Amino acid sequence: MVSALGDTPVVCLLGPRQCGKTTLARALAGAATFLSLDEAGLCSTARQDPDGFVASLPAPAILDEIQRVPELLPAIKAAVDRDRRPGRFLLTGSANLLLLPTVHESLAGRMEVLYLHPLVEAEKERRAGRFLAQLLQNGITAAIAPADPEALADLPRRLVAGGFPEPLLRSPERARQWYRQYLRSLLDRDIRDVARIRESAAVARLLEQLALRTAELLNVSSLGNDLDLRRETVEHYLTVLERLFLIRRLPAWHRNEAKRLIKSPKIHLLDSGLAAVLAGLTADDWLSRRDRFGHLLESFVVQQVVAQAGWTNPDLRFWHYRDRDQVEVDLVITHGHRTWGIEVKASASVGPADGAGLRRLAEQAGNDFQGGVVLYAGASVLTLEDPRLLAVPLSRLWTL
Repeated sequence: MVSALGDTPVVCLLGPRQCGKTTLARALAGAATFLSLDEAGLCSTARQDPDGFVASLPAPAILDEIQRVPELLPAIKAAVDRDRRPGRFLLTGSANLLLLPTVHESLAGRMEVLYLHPLVEAEKERRAGRFLAQLLQNGITAAIAPADPEALADLPRRLVAGGFPEPLLRSPERARQWYRQYLRSLLDRDIRDVARIRESAAVARLLEQLALRTAELLNVSSLGNDLDLRRETVEHYLTVLERLFLIRRLPAWHRNEAKRLIKSPKIHLLDSGLAAVLAGLTADDWLSRRDRFGHLLESFVVQQVVAQAGWTNPDLRFWHYRDRDQVEVDLVITHGHRTWGIEVKASASVGPADGAGLRRLAEQAGNDFQGGVVLYAGASVLTLEDPRLLAVPLSRLWTL
């Protein structure tokens, strides 16, 4: 973000509410004037006279929660066109501005958009988070020392804790209460910034269903039937949840010449802590509800890797692979045509058969396939027959 502020007039930091955007913006923007559009009076003034409001701002300025007043964006564009000094405006938003129907000004060429995720495990451990970088550089090998078994012992706790800073400071019971209040506030208030919805309760029920189906193929018709909602309504609500950074649709990977591939996206809740609360999972359920934890673990890994891409290579794209033979790979990473795969297993042991999906992906990708890993709850790095395929402890996500 510091680099962006040094050469771009407008920098916009987007991410879910309470993930730390305001704290980061105030820490990095130094003496910039801070204004929160969550304040009703300030919000009203900005809406009534956006041009006058922007003209009165000193430079540099931080405008917090910009999605509350999207009318400011054309005024900011006009101000930047008159004075293109870098770092004039730092915007933060708890909704994806690029997806809002009320936003008609993208500030193309004037604004850089950055995304802030909830904390990943490497950040909690104050580690560099080099797993993704080593995967892309073929830097993970079976010759490195085994992982510390104790690093995996608290995996269930990590899954249900999630990445939002505030609940990490609380007991598990108080953390679950925080998540419930967080979601209630989000759906009662922030939802009005991104869509015209009369029944926020229906959106809440949809999110609960998605928590039970996280890491599964998205079936809009099935969701509609379960919730007694029209397909179009479910699609609209899914878009709303995406705008609020609560869910991620992971598209299906395919090549034009590939046959028999499933084209439906997978659905993931971004934060495993929120997903665990909605699904009624606690760390004590690790053994008795292993199937549900397997899905939660997959969503957890997807979020860890996607977040690491932010400081590794923002141009990476992410997919899932599944064909009509039910062969699948949980996460496919591409950079141009170069392709990697990640499969996720909740078990503490792994064998050659666990690499079947990665081998199928390698066949489909041909010479573009760079390698793949099976992340599992064991302690050693192992080769899975093909030297391009490794079984890697899940703890590498936060210990590298």
